Formats: sequence, C-alpha cells, structure tokens
Amino acid sequence: MVEQLSPAVARRIALAAQGFGRPRPAVVGTRQLNALIDRINLLQIDSVNVFERSHYLPAFARLGAYDRTLLDRLTFEAGGPHTEYWAHEAAFVRKDDWPLFRWRMRAYRERYGTGNAWFAANESTLQWLRSELATKGPLAASEIEHDANRRSGPWWGWSEVKRALERMFLFGEVAIAGRTRFQRRYGLVDDVLPASILDRTVDDDDALRELLRRSAVAHGIGTARDLADYYRLKGPPVQRALQQLEDAGELIPVQVRGWEGPGGRPVKAWMHRDARKPRSIEAAALLSPFDPVVWFRDRALRMFGFHYRIEIYTPAPQRVYGYYSLPILLDDELVGRIDLKSDRQAGVLRVQSAWTESGHGGPIAERLVPLLAQTAAWQGLGEVRVADGARGDLAPVLAAEL
Repeated sequence: MVEQLSPAVARRIALAAQGFGRPRPAVVGTRQLNALIDRINLLQIDSVNVFERSHYLPAFARLGAYDRTLLDRLTFEAGGPHTEYWAHEAAFVRKDDWPLFRWRMRAYRERYGTGNAWFAANESTLQWLRSELATKGPLAASEIEHDANRRSGPWWGWSEVKRALERMFLFGEVAIAGRTRFQRRYGLVDDVLPASILDRTVDDDDALRELLRRSAVAHGIGTARDLADYYRLKGPPVQRALQQLEDAGELIPVQVRGWEGPGGRPVKAWMHRDARKPRSIEAAALLSPFDPVVWFRDRALRMFGFHYRIEIYTPAPQRVYGYYSLPILLDDELVGRIDLKSDRQAGVLRVQSAWTESGHGGPIAERLVPLLAQTAAWQGLGEVRVADGARGDLAPVLAAEL
C-alpha cells in the first residue's frame, strides 16, 4: 500500500533534505561549505548584485554567516574542486560530475553545431578562439575582447566572439577555469579538467539515472516533474529511469494529500529511501530566488502555497513585490517575502518592501528582525533600515520593531 503523507510532513522532508533544521556550526569553513554543496549538488549562478549574488545565499540560509572568500576559493579558483556547466541553469558543479553531462553536450552540439547556419558562418571565429586559447591558456572574456578588437574583417565582432565561446562551452569543448571579478575564464577543456575526469565515460542512461537519483536525495520527496527539473531533464527516459530507481528500492512511491493533478487526481510522488522525516523543522532564513527550495515555481506553489515570480524584468510601476524579493522561511513554511538592497556606500541594509503571505499572521517580525541584523553584519553593513515609502504590510511592522 502506498504511504500517505500530509503536506506538512512533505515540507519537512524536503527542507531536511536541503540541509535545514540542523544545528548550525559554530564556525563555517571550507569543510562545511563543501559538505553543503555535496548535499544540494549545485549552486545556481546569477549576476544580479543589488543585495548579494545568488550563489552565496544558499550557504548563508543553511549555515549562517561565513567568509565568502572561502566559497570563492572553491568555485572561482582554477585549481578548485568546482567548475561550471548548464546543470540546472548555469551552475557551479563539482569537476568530478562533468562526465554526467556529456549527453547534454552532444545534444547542444547537434542543435547548434556544424549543421547550424550561424556555426558555419562563424567558423573563422571558432578557429581563432581555439588557437588563442591553445596558445595563451584560459582567458577572461575581456582579455579575448581586447585581442579581438585588434583584428579586422567583416566577420569579426564581440557578439560573435561571445556567442562562439558560449557555444563551445555548451559543447564541452571549452570549460570554465574559475572567475576573476566574477568574469568567467574560458579554457580549452584539456587545459581545465584533469585526464582522470576527461577519460571517464558514463553511459547516457546511467548518467540520467544518476542525476535523477541525486535529485531525489536533494529533494527528499517530489513528483516526476520535481525530480526532473533539478537538472532540467525531459522526455520518456525520465520515466524509465524513475521506474528503475523505484524497482531498485531507491525511490519509495508515496502520495501527499493535496498534491493533485488535472481533474483532482492524486499526483504520484516518490520519497528517497534515505530521506529523514523530522517531527519539526526549526529554521529562519532568506532564500535566493534561485535556491533549490523555490527555483521550480510549480513545486513552491504545490508544497508551500507560495506563488513566486521575481520581477527583475517587470517595469517598476508594475511590480507587486519588488525588484528581487526573497522568500522568508520560518520553520517549515514560507511566510512572506522581502526586497533588500545592500547600500554599501551608506553602510545600510535597506528594506525596499516586505510582505506577509496570506494566512501567516504569527510573530514574523520579531523573528525576522534578528535575521536581518545577522544578514547586515554578514554583508559588512552597520544597520538595517526600512526605506521611506517601503511597500507591503510587513514593512511598517518591521520599521516599528527596528
């Protein structure tokens, strides 16, 4: 008989799998950061920096304040254990995981490679880039741009160079050898990854099954769409791999009350066999828009009743919640959202807007204020201020508490 779970239990399973509810370490070092990345498998990258770049936030949400230069050493330095690839979106992943994405690299090559009109028209650009990288080693985009601007020819232009680099990156011909001031350094894959990784082959079916297994471990519980979205997997092979994992006993079929599909039919879900089912979760965290807890918006709505969209590309007068609103996690619920700005010149963390989710009328502000103070200190800012005219029902309550 399929086990029936309540929505609250499902939330706690998911959050525990993501590393919430555990005692925070007294000191966060590289060991704790490595362990976190191993748990969630990847850190999605986004360049928006009005508050803090996204990939720094999952560690802060789960571990508390830490030295960001430690994470930079793991993700930005060429000799570190991580590189980048399109795992979910652009993300930091372990170099050891690179062979798991060869099938995706081939698919990109088939789609955008030699048979593609742009590829054929820009063969000169590609050949020059290969020669440049082979001669000089990994280079930042700005360094390649500098060299490109000294060349002439009707085919040449920075947009073509950038596009060529990104396609070579998609194909696995180029890999990312760290970052300098957040700029990627592009290098030929043989110059970036060791032979022990490049020589390792993983069958496509095995790779897909392993990615779904990791997704299940990181999710704890989820539907087929949830588990597939973690690595942006699609198609019939997903269902076959899920069935194989179920047959092997790694995935346990479950049903969650209220998780319904078309016509109100229960949606099939799975729980990983090693998933914890804590009786409670104690947590207070601000989540990145690209945190695995909320990055699949359908899952966030189904699991937390949280309808979430970021409004970066929405014209300011049409924004409802703010430019870069962060979900507020208290225990096992998403209770609100807050739009923050790190005003480094003034030394102030500014609350641009703050909202309570419908149905969450508990003591949000008194738990949020200490978290905002910790956040400001982590950012090297001296105080927290609610901006004049800040929108949202939670804004005046925070102002009064502060």
